[in-house]
Amino acid sequence: MWICSSFNVFKSGSRVLNAIAMTLLIALPAFAQSTDDTIQAVQPKMVKIFGAGGVKNLHPYSTGFLASPQGHVVTVWSHVLDADEVTCVLDNGRKFQAKVLGAEPTMDLAVLKLEGDDLNLPYFELDDAGTAAPGARVLGFSNMFKVATGDEPCSVLHGVIAAKTKLTARRGAFEVPYDGPVYIVDAITNNPGSGGGVLTTRDGKLLGMIGRELRNSESNVWINYAMPISELRETIRQIIEGTFTAKEKSAEKENPRRYNPADFGVVLAPDVVFRTPAYINAVQPESPAAKAGLKPDDLVLFINDELVQSVKNLNSQFGFLEEGDTLKVIVRRGNKLLPFEMMVPKKAQKPKADVKDDDKDE
Repeated sequence: MWICSSFNVFKSGSRVLNAIAMTLLIALPAFAQSTDDTIQAVQPKMVKIFGAGGVKNLHPYSTGFLASPQGHVVTVWSHVLDADEVTCVLDNGRKFQAKVLGAEPTMDLAVLKLEGDDLNLPYFELDDAGTAAPGARVLGFSNMFKVATGDEPCSVLHGVIAAKTKLTARRGAFEVPYDGPVYIVDAITNNPGSGGGVLTTRDGKLLGMIGRELRNSESNVWINYAMPISELRETIRQIIEGTFTAKEKSAEKENPRRYNPADFGVVLAPDVVFRTPAYINAVQPESPAAKAGLKPDDLVLFINDELVQSVKNLNSQFGFLEEGDTLKVIVRRGNKLLPFEMMVPKKAQKPKADVKDDDKDE
């Protein structure tokens, strides 16, 4: 109706406007048909993922996409995967149990393997992934807000590439693990559950993997982005082939060491092996941790969405906290994942030590 009304306006105008209106009338139906064909081709390659979570604001679902006919599923690394097995639901409603084959937390990347042989599933050919420039129109596919649980299709958003730039963002006080280039999208693609979805061209060529919900560290506004497949492709291939070795993020060299767990009343288990699990040994009464609800024997899994790999790693991450930030902690307590929040307290200033005149020259 809108196009027809516009055409009626154009009828009384110049021949140029008349031609433009006719072009719109002819091109838009063809464009819509092309988009429908793309959606029909992409949906069978999408995967709905269900795993750990389900309490408070900790959603137990995410999205992935098939990267091989044998059932290798690429997705974001998140708390949803912190389970012995996760459930993956295909476009046609078929359900599979899957296990994490490998992950690279510094790239927010994980690869799952569906249980079963000779699956012969439709998939994205990573070597055929494309690139896009600002202004390119794109489609975003994901299971945002858990709209699809069975054979329902994933949600599809129309958008435009606003920019391709280096990601400058944070979760709380932390820089995102991934620091490579991203597509910034003029569409609300990054919603709960959207992480691991895909960004494609209008003709269905894979462009990037949609990241998790994220805020810009300079403006504090939520941003919508996708990581180019060209940045992830080699790591995905190595994980599938079994030749990948994860790199532990090293931040010790420039760690400002502003805080440590004791500042929040947390006493961790003794760090006795290379990767001692970050179990809480004790919680001081009336401390921020105690008021938040943390308890002894809780296993700390994530700090502000950053994976906690060991006691040493947890101590390192506390060093980057800044006064006034919100500290978000996800722990495993028994068979449940529980989220907690604490405000980072003001750090007491240590009095400067007196310096004797005899020591000034040393």
